[in-house]
Amino acid sequence: MKNILKLLITAAIFYYLFLYIDFYALVAVLAKSHGGDILVALILQLGSTYLAAYRWRAISKLLVFNEPLSFYVKSYFKGSFFNQVLPSSIGGDAVRVLDLTARGYEKKEAFYGVFVDRVVGLVGLLVLNLLSTIFFFGTFEANFSYLIIFISFSGIVGFSLLFFLNKIAFLQNYKFLNLFHRLANRLNTLYADKKVLFKHIAISVAVHLLTVMAIYAIALSIDVNLSFQIFLIAIPPVFLLMIVPLSLAGWGIREGAMVGILMLVYEDKTKILAISILYGILLIISALPGAYFWINGVTKKTKIIG
Repeated sequence: MKNILKLLITAAIFYYLFLYIDFYALVAVLAKSHGGDILVALILQLGSTYLAAYRWRAISKLLVFNEPLSFYVKSYFKGSFFNQVLPSSIGGDAVRVLDLTARGYEKKEAFYGVFVDRVVGLVGLLVLNLLSTIFFFGTFEANFSYLIIFISFSGIVGFSLLFFLNKIAFLQNYKFLNLFHRLANRLNTLYADKKVLFKHIAISVAVHLLTVMAIYAIALSIDVNLSFQIFLIAIPPVFLLMIVPLSLAGWGIREGAMVGILMLVYEDKTKILAISILYGILLIISALPGAYFWINGVTKKTKIIG
């Protein structure tokens, strides 16, 4: 039922977009895209996924999970495959947790590792957006830039405050608030050395930077000659909006957000939509190694049982 609702929301957003965008003009733009630039975008996106897996491994090592980097890379790609290709109730994060529990680790610890990886990834996105908007202030209208700065800074401050919630004793007495108290304890344990935290955030910034570069390469593939700094500022808010799981694999939300933001500096909404659609297709292609790792894993288990 949940996936049906997401499908309806995705369809509704695309229907709304196509009220204002010529479908045949969009197809023509997509057909003329340059393969070389898209190949570069694919390599960058694969690099982003690999680096994200490396970050997850670094966080997992703090939990004393002793798996090789190849395990995390395969599991991360499997998670991406489930997120981007399979409209199932099992999300990519759940796949990663299951992979760890299959290796004998406690489910609770595996969950914390994946959750912290997600949170640190989000903080990296906020840091990239904050620094880009400040450094290239004036690229967008002042009101939009101030809004981005406020949201990014607030998110970073909120994350920083998490480290102090374990000192508020009464939070333990309430079921919902106790979650934040326990999370604060766990974060302070994992990141007793704040240099390690800053290193992981820096990796996250690099992960998102590679993704922005991939989208920029896609823009070049359809002759959208906007400056790279525009994408540095515009793309992170798109990803922030996609965190809310309202549509299938972010389709529709991504397109609507990208059109809405980039039209502040670029008038051709057809090409903006083409960038988003090409990136969505690129995500599916870049997740296909996860299908191989998943099928290969299932085959090995079947042989062992047989």
